[in-house]
Amino acid sequence: MHRVLIWLPLLLLTGCSLFTGTDNTDPPSELVELEPELRIETLWDEDFEGGDGAQLKLPPAYQTGVIYLAEPSGEVYALDAKTGDELWSLDTESPLSGGPGLAEGLLAVGTMEAELIVLDSETGELRWRKRVGSEVLSVPAIGGGSVVCRTGDGGVAAFAADSGEPRWLYDRSVPVLSLRGDSSPMISDSLVVSGFAGGKLIGLTLDAGLVAWEASISTPKGRTELERVVDIDSDPKLVEGTAYVAAFQGEVAAVSESSGVVLWRREISSHAGLDASWRQLFVTDDQDHIWSLDATNGATLWQQKAMHARRLTAPAMVGDYLVVGDLDGYVHWLSQEDGHQMARIKVGSDEIRYQPLVIDDLVYVLDEGGTLTVLKAHPLNAENP
Repeated sequence: MHRVLIWLPLLLLTGCSLFTGTDNTDPPSELVELEPELRIETLWDEDFEGGDGAQLKLPPAYQTGVIYLAEPSGEVYALDAKTGDELWSLDTESPLSGGPGLAEGLLAVGTMEAELIVLDSETGELRWRKRVGSEVLSVPAIGGGSVVCRTGDGGVAAFAADSGEPRWLYDRSVPVLSLRGDSSPMISDSLVVSGFAGGKLIGLTLDAGLVAWEASISTPKGRTELERVVDIDSDPKLVEGTAYVAAFQGEVAAVSESSGVVLWRREISSHAGLDASWRQLFVTDDQDHIWSLDATNGATLWQQKAMHARRLTAPAMVGDYLVVGDLDGYVHWLSQEDGHQMARIKVGSDEIRYQPLVIDDLVYVLDEGGTLTVLKAHPLNAENP
């Protein structure tokens, strides 16, 4: 079956015209003058290769004081998280499209040429590389002695972490029309949790790749193929036995990690994704409105609409705040309590597409131009460092 992939920024930029035949694209909201409640400090920034607008999944990752970054052309870097100094780098000599994934002393990346590459995360030494079913457009997961990756043809493959020997392959057909990109698999104890096109969240056993449960997050609606696209493209968030997940043209839902039972769902469409704690869930919807939901029942706590159509990232929690990036290179700080805007800083002129990476009280932001910037918020009454 021939599969048609939708590049989501194009879909969003053309707005409802793809669905109705009319041109009613919403312009991005202008940013109004803001009385800052926080002082945002830039600790360091470094320039790397940009994504050139390609729909890849190469967000920065963190492990034990080190930031890891993968460039589309194939270079992988390890940087001191405090200073940005390079610790090591390696050219994989393959175009990278997914990763890095980190755990158990390993780093995994996927390629456009259908390879899974695993390195030693401390030294950058190549451990092994294996062919997979198709291009990898998500971040591989590592855990329980296995490396697991999603492939663009709908498959989930597991390999022995130490040797690269294949362990199992879960193969699932994909709709004719779907978003370009895949939800990254998450490993939790003995389970692999991943979202799929068609609005399904599936739990697979880590040892054998058998379906432990399957949850329907959303079902296709509408008359045309485009209207019926329902895709879990963003990554699920696992919090204390519950998986929180968002679907494009679908719903936001909470799912029991042990049984796959849907605990609650809300009709909020999202491709950017979410962040969650045991108490609150934060999600960016497809109009670039930010919602705070009660994590126990999905009830609305607040909604922030001031950044309408600014192509926001998924929110990320940092202390008592939220941070999101936008299409013009701004990073915005919001209150978790009521969603009001507290501060913003422009880190460059390129779009920020990846959810900010939060490590303790530091915020790492990678823009489409390839600049990695590290930010820290201070109360206005705090002394300058």
